[in-house]
Amino acid sequence: MDKIYGQLDILYSRYPALAVCRPDMIKAYEILKDSFEKGGKLLIAGNGGSCADAQHIVGELMKGFKLPRKCSSDFATKLCKADSVRGAALAEKLQCALPAVALSEQQALNTAYINDVKGGGEYAFSQQLFGLGRSGDVFLGISTSGNSSNILNATAVAKTLGIKVVGLTGENGGALAAVSDVSIKVPASETYVIQEYHLPVYHCLCLMLEEYFFD
Repeated sequence: MDKIYGQLDILYSRYPALAVCRPDMIKAYEILKDSFEKGGKLLIAGNGGSCADAQHIVGELMKGFKLPRKCSSDFATKLCKADSVRGAALAEKLQCALPAVALSEQQALNTAYINDVKGGGEYAFSQQLFGLGRSGDVFLGISTSGNSSNILNATAVAKTLGIKVVGLTGENGGALAAVSDVSIKVPASETYVIQEYHLPVYHCLCLMLEEYFFD
């Protein structure tokens, strides 16, 4: 555990201003760890640059980030039994994942919903949470203002389904901070600075999770 939490010390040595986020980062980490341990998944949504951040987080969780994450010898054996031609190569190349989905990536579904439902842009993420979310999952809502209506609508669905909500916002927190189980409010008010701080925050959380599950 000391090694895992040591990632926070490394973060704050590089970004001293983020030290104020430590308690909430620990809470967010514990929520995510507990969900993944119980077979849950992470559902992420954001707009604009925060949409790109959602995709970035998925990329760090669904394959090796800093560690190799080799599949288990038991799974490798089963792969080879399932396919004697391809199994060995698959066992060598596959990397263990923490299941994560960026809701912005379902472009066909999102555009169909926006086209078919009046005002659908406000509810497209909510529709996906309704279809994909299960009790024990986690919803990560990223909003620099904390007031993005499509993110706030999604939090209502998440809470109804028994999904914990983690908010990632600026220092004001907005309405998202009030409805989140934990809200990481980085110490900035300008959008581009908030986004610059968000990246090292979620990188640190991904590193902590990888250390716990795969080291």
